[in-house]
Amino acid sequence: MTLEELNQLPAEAALTLFRDCCAADAWARPMAEMRPFQSIESLHSAAHSLWPSLTEADWLEAFEAHPKIGDIKSLRSKYASTEAMASGEQSGAQSAPEQVLMRLKEGNEAYEEKFGFIFIVCATGKSAQEMLALLEARLPNSREAEIDIAAAEQAKITHIRLDKLL
Repeated sequence: MTLEELNQLPAEAALTLFRDCCAADAWARPMAEMRPFQSIESLHSAAHSLWPSLTEADWLEAFEAHPKIGDIKSLRSKYASTEAMASGEQSGAQSAPEQVLMRLKEGNEAYEEKFGFIFIVCATGKSAQEMLALLEARLPNSREAEIDIAAAEQAKITHIRLDKLL
């Protein structure tokens, strides 16, 4: 899709696409309403300008749209090879060890139990081991700190999705 095509979509169709980038309605609706965008840079600038206005409830709405990593089978599939996960960014990577997958599963469960939402991180280019290190480093945080960190990660993910959209 081109930027021009995005600009010309009916409002509901644009809203659906923006929700695919970030499910927080308080972000997606204004993005659909702010069209037309003059450039990809102005699209990203608009997205960035809305982050400070989002509340904790908005961020939680965005987080809920992410798939939960909760079982070894899905982890094994997701992290079968860090090379595949990173889309070729890391050449010659080994498959994720079973121990790392088990720790990811347990860490994800502990994270959700502690904070009340799933672990959100921009996974692009990260191996299972890197994801585990990030997860374990964030577990001691307060809920307030985690909301802020997860929100910043959601923003990164959203910008990547906007690029993929166009």
